[in-house]
Amino acid sequence: MELSTSILLTIALAPLVGCLLAGFLGKQIGRVGAHSVTILGLLISCGLSFYVLYQITMGGAPVYNHNIYTWFEIGKYTATVGFLIDRLTAMMMVVVTFVSLLVHVYTIGYMADDDGYQRFFSYISLFTFSMLMLVMSNNFLQLFFGWEAVGLVSYLLIGFWYKRPTAIFANLKAFIVNRVGDFGFLLGIAAILYFLGTLDYATAFSTAPTLVGKTLTLTQSIHWDAATVICILLFIGAMGKSAQVPLHVWLPDSMEGPTPISALIHAATMVTAGIFMVARMSPLYELSDSALSFVLVIGATGALFTGLIGIVQNDIKRVVAYSTLSQLGYMTVALGVSAYAGAVFHLMTHAFFKALLFLGAGSVIIAMHHEQDMRYMGGLRKYMPITWITMWIGALALCGVPFFAGFYSKDSIIDAVHDSHRWGSGYAYFCVMAGAFVTATYTFRQMYMTFHGKERFKVIEHHGHDHHDAHGADDHHDDHGHLEPGVLHHAPKESPWVVTLPLILLAIPSLLVGYFTVQPVLFGGWFGGAVHVNEANNVLGEIGKEFHGSLAMALNGFTQLPFILIVLAFIITTYIYLFNPAMAGKIKNALKPLWTILDRKYWVDDIYFAIFARGGVMLGRMFWKGGDAAVIDGVLIDGSASLVQRIASGMRRVQSGYLYHYAFAMILGLILLLGGYWLIGQ
Repeated sequence: MELSTSILLTIALAPLVGCLLAGFLGKQIGRVGAHSVTILGLLISCGLSFYVLYQITMGGAPVYNHNIYTWFEIGKYTATVGFLIDRLTAMMMVVVTFVSLLVHVYTIGYMADDDGYQRFFSYISLFTFSMLMLVMSNNFLQLFFGWEAVGLVSYLLIGFWYKRPTAIFANLKAFIVNRVGDFGFLLGIAAILYFLGTLDYATAFSTAPTLVGKTLTLTQSIHWDAATVICILLFIGAMGKSAQVPLHVWLPDSMEGPTPISALIHAATMVTAGIFMVARMSPLYELSDSALSFVLVIGATGALFTGLIGIVQNDIKRVVAYSTLSQLGYMTVALGVSAYAGAVFHLMTHAFFKALLFLGAGSVIIAMHHEQDMRYMGGLRKYMPITWITMWIGALALCGVPFFAGFYSKDSIIDAVHDSHRWGSGYAYFCVMAGAFVTATYTFRQMYMTFHGKERFKVIEHHGHDHHDAHGADDHHDDHGHLEPGVLHHAPKESPWVVTLPLILLAIPSLLVGYFTVQPVLFGGWFGGAVHVNEANNVLGEIGKEFHGSLAMALNGFTQLPFILIVLAFIITTYIYLFNPAMAGKIKNALKPLWTILDRKYWVDDIYFAIFARGGVMLGRMFWKGGDAAVIDGVLIDGSASLVQRIASGMRRVQSGYLYHYAFAMILGLILLLGGYWLIGQ
């Protein structure tokens, strides 16, 4: 049974319809109408995505690859809108729509008191539409449209609270950094068009072997392999979108947006776009070991060194943000060793438990009256049992504890790197193995500081009247009347069902999805022709020879080094944050230089700000003073205006209105005319 074009159009356009209704008719339909139309659109899209996945996997539906609309034709070049639906696309559609649907429901509770309620629902639905257009595309131009659209909507959402200077700074930072990556991405697409003469996936992949031996000539002595250039340029785009070192700096600052969009950006949409893109382009990447080594080293660096920053963070959302950077590094490492299925598998499992952790953090923030500093939390488990249990499930999945979803995907990546012989694999293996310890350390630290130990907040019961002194502020308010950190008007309490229900629904796949899918996805060739791996690079195939089922893999995981490192991190963090909290301060003082390096994020942001931000401003001022002000304004604009003014002033003197002046001018003109005629005649 072939997939229906109308069903695919409905999947893509239903979120867009909800976006337009909530955005343009938000005042007319109200808050209930806004969340109703957008959730209905996502519900339709998600349900049909599950149907498409079923038809592709169980119903015998063939791969769908058809053009629906022609944008333009210029000579032999054609730009179209079309869909390529195979198993890779179908899985991404389900992940995107399912997580987005739960985020929509969660938003009802989280944004209940926000003035921009309808606008927010419009934006997140537009975000989902953009991501669906990206993953469903069958050509590079449509891919680029979705690529830029998710970047645009992320700009709008990160700066959603536009009255906050920090939010505006964060969305500009995300926008600018992604433009750097997108420049490389666009050059890569242009190189594909130049060398292969097409923007269609199927045609480009079928003719990709013709790239072998082709070079890009820069000078007589410099020749670059065409496939390597194309793959590295495309990956530079992925470095921006999927926040790889050194284009990672925008992602932690994206926490300035509301928590639901943090979950959507980090879990199922924007940051996974780069991982999906490289997996989709596997026929191209398999032509260049150099490009794959580049991908491998970049991913390994991010997996370890951005994770280390998470250890020193005190903002509950920023800990999860740096965790995302680290896990994206793991996915990128898998791509670098040609374990494309492993990268996408970790993308899927990560989407569930990372969305769970972000939404759980948002639930905590609601209970703490929008306090995000973990130093003013502690002991919340008795107030928020559902959030506590579900976040622990997400935390254990993130750490990679056997039987949880993250274990099956994360440990498979570590094994794939161990078995790879690609240049850089030794360095990558050290990074991902050390990253297992680092991940467990910051995760357990976060859980203990938030839910366990001593309560580090103070509750001042509010009974409907102010307890202010003569100056209008009590001891727990600052000069502006705001509560001091760690002071609450009411005791924390569990979030409403619209917040806890998505947590429960995300906790289930965070616990179970890896167990039931690892065999077909990683070792059963489930993706089929959606990803291409050369036989010599098939590390997952070698690992699969020793795979004896999900249960055996999990039991064996208890004896492996990653789990030993997790246990070691558990023992250390438990002792420090539960039994001897004072030791945390002592360790910080003892390791002050290292702590400072991590706290300043290796000074990467400072370097970018000093060189690019301030340097750009200084360069702009120099051009403005030397070029714009002096030449354009001074000579061309002001100078021409002054010249016209002087000519006009002279003409005004001539136009006196006296008849004898005009008669004199006519006689003088006639004399000059006759004199000129006489000179020409000579």
